[in-house]
Amino acid sequence: MTSSPAPKPVHIARSAATIGGTTLVSRLLGFLRDVMMAAALGAGPIADAFFVAFRFPNMFRSIFAEGAFNAAFVPLFSKRLEGEGRAAARRFAEDALSVLLVALLLLTIAAEIAMPWIMLVFAPGFAEDPQKFAWAVEFTRIAFPYLLFISLTALQSAILNSLGRFFPGAAAPVMLNVTLILAILFLIPLTDNPGTALAWGVAAAGVVQFAWLAISLWRAGFVLRLRLPKLTPDVRRLFRLGVPGVVAGGITQVNLTIGTIIASLQAGAVSWLYYADRIYQLPLAVIGIAIGVVLLPDLSRRLRAGDGAGAMGAQNRALEFAMLLTIPAAAGIAVLAFDIIGILFERGAFTAADTQATALALIVYAAGLPAFVLIKIFQPAYFAREDTKTPLRFAAVSIVVNIAASIVLFQFIGYVGIAVGTVLAAWTNVGQLATRLWKRGDFAPDASLARVLPLTVMAAIAMGAALWFGRAALEAPLAAALPVALASLLGLIAGGILVYFFLCQITGAATLAGLRRAMRRG
Repeated sequence: MTSSPAPKPVHIARSAATIGGTTLVSRLLGFLRDVMMAAALGAGPIADAFFVAFRFPNMFRSIFAEGAFNAAFVPLFSKRLEGEGRAAARRFAEDALSVLLVALLLLTIAAEIAMPWIMLVFAPGFAEDPQKFAWAVEFTRIAFPYLLFISLTALQSAILNSLGRFFPGAAAPVMLNVTLILAILFLIPLTDNPGTALAWGVAAAGVVQFAWLAISLWRAGFVLRLRLPKLTPDVRRLFRLGVPGVVAGGITQVNLTIGTIIASLQAGAVSWLYYADRIYQLPLAVIGIAIGVVLLPDLSRRLRAGDGAGAMGAQNRALEFAMLLTIPAAAGIAVLAFDIIGILFERGAFTAADTQATALALIVYAAGLPAFVLIKIFQPAYFAREDTKTPLRFAAVSIVVNIAASIVLFQFIGYVGIAVGTVLAAWTNVGQLATRLWKRGDFAPDASLARVLPLTVMAAIAMGAALWFGRAALEAPLAAALPVALASLLGLIAGGILVYFFLCQITGAATLAGLRRAMRRG
């Protein structure tokens, strides 16, 4: 057996803060990108066509890069790294890379050929508008190779996460946003169709992200070489775990994609749901995805060491920390939805009617934000035990709930019913995941969580009330020119944060001293 240097120790709060902070930078750039896209595209037919095309790579980016691939790869890779050494772990990664590359190349070629038929499935409503349908096919064909590069990037990121290096993978989405911003600034003026320029920007971003992670691996001393593809027993196990893990880990994205399919039947709905999705994805990425990515290798390590109590404690603290940030974020988004959408997006081709429609969807999504985050907290408890089939079964139930609710509600309340279906599906998934863990004895709320969670909810409700009255007092500045409106919105948000943490401090839900200790201890 060869020895290998131990990976960096994982401190959940500190590492999640690293990922969350980097993700925050990425999402702020993403907001800038979306503001520029809204001005260039609005919510018309080109926008609808592009956002359907963008849903493909964006869905796979979220599924692969934000934890689902880790669900299968990290436990197996970590086992070889710690048990058999660095050389054995590298060999496993290279075998996985070779097989994954061949599979992705075949998938990409098949998708490029079959794209018109695929589009009939993913955007059936576009068939009534031949020009919109043709644009959607064209844009998706250009952007689809992003899937290949982001999937390989996810494998590289999973290796770095297992080594305790979380920053490079968290920083990769920054490359996507920067590349698309450059496409808006420099490529759109050179083309007749802004959707075509943005699609090429997506494809280029995949190459840039792959190169960034390859350099990061090289700096970590873990260069991967291509081998002849071979389905070794380890690779077979990876894909047996990985396929259900990808579906289960990407359930939120799967449900959003189902929503896009149904939304294609209503003009403008694809764009409204996309812009609303972009807002709530900020706290989801900064909090839920960041903690989930860090929690998986930590749980895997504890469980291999036989430390079941430590694993349960880590999950309790992760849940406590996540809800401390998520619940007030959901309350704030719900109260300020119309102002957020109007100030960020209402200009150029994006009208006041688009603001109203998008904000309604955002309010509904805010009700599901805690559920979206809880899914990211509970699933690693299964994945760390190399159990991806149970979350897959729960994901299947969630998908059925989403489809049924979305189709029924769409008949009565249009696109808002799609958002409601997505939220109902998320809470259904949370209930299943938590109940099964509790029955297995793998998770139970401890005294600290039971004490803090109600106090967190009470503080968030009080903060929401403060924001409501603050919004009424600042109605005129919020409707003023962009600099004044944006400053007023940011001031309102800052005031809400101060009110919330003041209430947490006096009730004991969270104290500054406790947060500092958590960051030191991880």
